[in-house]
Amino acid sequence: MDKFLINGPCKVKGKVSISGSKNASLPILAATLLFDKPVIIKNLPRVKDIKTMLNLLKSLGSKIILSKDKKTVKIINKKKMKTFASYSLVKTMRGSILVLGPLISKFCKSKTSLPGGCLIGARPVNYHLSALKKLGMNYKIKDGYILAKTKGRLKGNTIKFPKISVGATENSIIAACLAKGKTILKNCAIEPEIKDLTNFLNSAGAKIRWSGRMCKILGTDSLNQTEYTVMADRIEAGTFCVAATLTKGNLEIKNFNPDIIKAELELLRKVGARIKIDSNKLTVIGPEKIKPIKNIKTREWPGVATDMQSQLMVLMCRADGKSSITENIFENRFLHVGELQRLGANIEIKKNKAFIYGNTKFIGAELMSSDLRASVALVLAAMISNGKSSINRIYHLDRGYENLEIKLKKIGVKIKRLKK
Repeated sequence: MDKFLINGPCKVKGKVSISGSKNASLPILAATLLFDKPVIIKNLPRVKDIKTMLNLLKSLGSKIILSKDKKTVKIINKKKMKTFASYSLVKTMRGSILVLGPLISKFCKSKTSLPGGCLIGARPVNYHLSALKKLGMNYKIKDGYILAKTKGRLKGNTIKFPKISVGATENSIIAACLAKGKTILKNCAIEPEIKDLTNFLNSAGAKIRWSGRMCKILGTDSLNQTEYTVMADRIEAGTFCVAATLTKGNLEIKNFNPDIIKAELELLRKVGARIKIDSNKLTVIGPEKIKPIKNIKTREWPGVATDMQSQLMVLMCRADGKSSITENIFENRFLHVGELQRLGANIEIKKNKAFIYGNTKFIGAELMSSDLRASVALVLAAMISNGKSSINRIYHLDRGYENLEIKLKKIGVKIKRLKK
């Protein structure tokens, strides 16, 4: 397994360009199963999860034509597709459950493995299943697979999610596109990645309208040929904003819409960062002294993203005083704390709340990644540590960050990848 070696402390300076969004690309790629005509998707990030999803589509019968830089894909579906999503492909990635909705909607049957992914919480698929059941899907779970079928086309219905769920919202929207009649989804997740999915589907002739957390979908018989560019990755953008703030850096972050990380930018201003915003870029200048924040809370969008929690925790370790972070989305999302403590962090966990005692002087150490976002938090911490750190199991990180070490090297971080 590859690992990173980082020699700290580092200061970031220069320009960095944000890649396409992994979390927007995955549901868009899954939704291509609805199409009879070719689809072109641009601005895909070159990360492991995208490769996994493309391999999954290939196993179902899609023809995958990748551009030389692997950032544009043309997808052509066969008239007769397979409907078996095997465990061997699904086990590494939570997002693979998103093929269930389009398979059942288009082909009226599916055998889809229960998914794997990061060890950050239960994330059950029951919201997906109960919503699709209301659209007419019958299912049973056997030997770790969801065996699903429907009598003819799905039928539109009104569905209220008991809890806001990104994945269940995406799966239901995709499935409802080819359902008979009107579907009304209430208490939806409204993350920018979900709006990107509906923009993509509407570009192909779907009839989807939003009103707050309510989504109305008028089913259609088929979707048209389309070409679509995926939005930029807001978590990557937020991570680089934290890197600049943390290291007293001066960084221009470009090729994304700053509106998608408003809550995170507000926090960075509170800690003392100077931020200049333009239409598709921003500049972050880190403060000499980082101010603590009493209670950061993760929330569904437009709140502070749970995917930014570990990065913000590293920032608070360097704040001049005591801070706290409440994790409201996933129950196991403090797995990185033990590793930060190895570097010298003073953090106390009480249920879903972390108390961070600042002014930490990190000393380099050997570290182990537990999940995708924890991995990048360890990279940030190693960047401000005195001495050398090695970060093991960075395959987690490769699932969601494109060429991270190359981008970091260009802005002044002393980092190298050791291949094993």
